[in-house]
Amino acid sequence: MSDSVRTGTATHCPYCALQCGMTVDQELVVRPREFPTNRGGLCQKGWTSASLLASDRLTTPLLRGSDGTLQPASWDEALSFVAQRIREIQGESGPDSVAVFGGGGLTNEKAYLLGKFARVALKTSQIDYNGRFCMSAAAAAGNLAFGLDRGMPFPVTDVDTADAVLLAGSNVHETMPPFSQHLSGAAVIVVDPRRTPTAEAAALHLAPRPGTDLALALGMLHAAVVEGQVDAAYVRSRTTGFDAVWRIAAQWWPERAELVTGVAAADQRRAVRMLAEASSAYVLTARGTEQHSRGTDTVSGWINLALALGLPGVRGSGFGCLTGQGNGQGGREHGQKADQLPGYRKIDDPEARAHVAGVWGVSPAELPGPGRSAYRLLESLGTPSGARGLLVFGSNPVVSAPRAARVTDRLASLDLLVVADFVLSETALLADVVLPVTQWAEEDGTLTNLEGRVLLRQRAVPPPEGVLSDTDVLAGLAVRLGQPAERFPVAAEEIFEELRLASAGGKADYSGVTYARLRAGEALYWPVPSVDHPGTPRMFLDGFAFPDGLARFVAVDFAGPAEVVDSSFPLWATTGRVLQHYQSGAQTRRVPELMDAVPEVFVEVHPDVAARAGLDDGSLARVVSRRGSVVARVRFSPSIRLDTVFLPFHFPGAGRANLITNPALDPISEMPEFKVCAARLEVAS
Repeated sequence: MSDSVRTGTATHCPYCALQCGMTVDQELVVRPREFPTNRGGLCQKGWTSASLLASDRLTTPLLRGSDGTLQPASWDEALSFVAQRIREIQGESGPDSVAVFGGGGLTNEKAYLLGKFARVALKTSQIDYNGRFCMSAAAAAGNLAFGLDRGMPFPVTDVDTADAVLLAGSNVHETMPPFSQHLSGAAVIVVDPRRTPTAEAAALHLAPRPGTDLALALGMLHAAVVEGQVDAAYVRSRTTGFDAVWRIAAQWWPERAELVTGVAAADQRRAVRMLAEASSAYVLTARGTEQHSRGTDTVSGWINLALALGLPGVRGSGFGCLTGQGNGQGGREHGQKADQLPGYRKIDDPEARAHVAGVWGVSPAELPGPGRSAYRLLESLGTPSGARGLLVFGSNPVVSAPRAARVTDRLASLDLLVVADFVLSETALLADVVLPVTQWAEEDGTLTNLEGRVLLRQRAVPPPEGVLSDTDVLAGLAVRLGQPAERFPVAAEEIFEELRLASAGGKADYSGVTYARLRAGEALYWPVPSVDHPGTPRMFLDGFAFPDGLARFVAVDFAGPAEVVDSSFPLWATTGRVLQHYQSGAQTRRVPELMDAVPEVFVEVHPDVAARAGLDDGSLARVVSRRGSVVARVRFSPSIRLDTVFLPFHFPGAGRANLITNPALDPISEMPEFKVCAARLEVAS
């Protein structure tokens, strides 16, 4: 056996943004390796990740024939067909009649080239991605408060020394288990309606009514002020806007917040004392507090508390957001979002347009303006004002989008649906063209993990014969649409060299990052503005990203969920993940070990609530909202709130949790309200 087979290739896990270090050998054996985020540990998904490389892969393009079935085709036939249909549709209805939907799991190179392809080859403004459903509220709140969005503006290992950590809407024991070791020395406060494994292990569990996190944050801020726990010197020297925030928080004494949230006022005060009295403290948020129709305001509420306690931009303390998808950070920095260009530039900024257009060799006037955000884009498909064609890369919106039945209908109404994937996902099953693409261990590429660290994920094994990279697909289409071949490179390192130029001078400046530095093992956290710059592992120590260097308190007040419970829908339904599955489940549902552990959707419900609905543990229930219903297996949970039920969102068909979720959008980030909707339980027929 050769050394390369025995030792394997150093790479990173294909799942969450922790991006655990691992090795993969030619026999598809995964081994954990020492890396700061995971320190030689892996979760069950990571251990079984190589199974994806040998699963029911697509190895040839598929075209839908006249009989309605998907039939094998050559690459030239498939790409030529797609290009011809794009030309026909855009010739009849204009550039915006073809849209693009990307993914937070795509490498930086793919995300960059996808945005360039949309704006230069398709000339469409209609591009967004599934990361809009993941981190957009936290990103918006970070920009408002700090002038810049980097989920965690410090290394994960900084949390090791914390005395107290507040996790708002995060269940790290299941969603990213190796992260839990960084919490071992801290008193952990968990804010979650459910008694999750993370909450079970915490020093203090605050279980608010779903959709009331902001009221809780306001009550805790009130307690901090009244009990003298505000860091007055920090607020005076490093922030602005506190008075406007206090005028609102002054009305939210903890007892009032208790009436709204159900969290005891004494526990609110205890949580604040734990943070304020700690010599090292962190406030970290995640999807549970972000995926709301007022998600940006809610994250701002937690940032306000952190600022009042003097945590952000201080060595040994801080505020951060736990990014979910593998490249959730990098995926939102380089052009997949409807309003952005590479380097985290705004697409309506004339200077940004001129810079990126210069790198791309086009006129700034040729670049389209902002398009629709993810749900608005999907909901508009096939309508008179929406796109007639859609190209999907790295996403499965039939399962992952809110109000999933409506989105499925919109996709089915298209004149052209093209899906690039490595398996026949639920979205691919609807497509006119399916293009088989490479997986994580079959290609080089960079990702940016939850700390803002740029990582090189190296090719470990060759792809199956007949499978191409997403970059090959984009280049092949671009050339067929009339673009010069040299404008759309396919090699990851060549694309990254162009990304460096495009990002130079932007908020997310990667211009000093090179493959050579990454291969040499340098830990490079953006911004890295030059090749001799060491990177920026800890941001904001010398000031925040505003001209005056001050962080902004953002005045926000509680408004509640977008819909209310009533006699017909008396329960709050919330959704989330389980340890064994990931996102829409298109990957993990193909791993036998993971499916054996959690084979189907379930609804977690208090036994008393189930009994009132005539349901037993293990029976089938129908969870009904104002938009649809989900059929799920009942799982008794004596610790869950009596007004709440929980569904994981990884399953297809009638088990799609997103059949019931509310697409009400946050007005700032356009994040849908995944985490709370009014529902009822019925016995499934």
